[in-house]
Amino acid sequence: MIKDQAAAFGAENNRGDAAASVPNGEEPTINPDLIRREGFANESEYRAYFATLGRDVSAPTEDHVGEPVRISGQRILESRLQELRWELEILRARLHGIRRQAATVVTENVRWADSSAHAQLGDQPWLKLAGAMAGAFVVTRGLRRLPWGTVVTTALPLAVAAMNRKLARR
Repeated sequence: MIKDQAAAFGAENNRGDAAASVPNGEEPTINPDLIRREGFANESEYRAYFATLGRDVSAPTEDHVGEPVRISGQRILESRLQELRWELEILRARLHGIRRQAATVVTENVRWADSSAHAQLGDQPWLKLAGAMAGAFVVTRGLRRLPWGTVVTTALPLAVAAMNRKLARR
């Protein structure tokens, strides 16, 4: 499982590799720094895998000894584009799953709230809650309209007299 990582070509070539663009028109060779193994923890696992397939990795075939592997820039671009398309499909599938889970969570929360309201308030809990909220609104509006200065001025002497009577009984 060998795959080229970010290819060394174009504007992405920050290191200035000679393999990125060859002026005489030859195809660029693969930079060994850009080749990586996927799925193996170390070199020995990699070699053991190929040994189980009946092929020795350390011994190259006779017909390709000494020849550098050449891949055109166009093939590298196509390979990278295909990888990006595959990753995009994976992300779309994940996003679809997340949307489905979010819809399930919202639905379950609504069910929970409804059953909780029924358990606490009995039949027609939303009507009872609406009545309680309307009552609280009316009481608040009424309390705001009271002339609190006059009420306190009138009630304060009555409260002091009640406290004095209570203390006088002791």
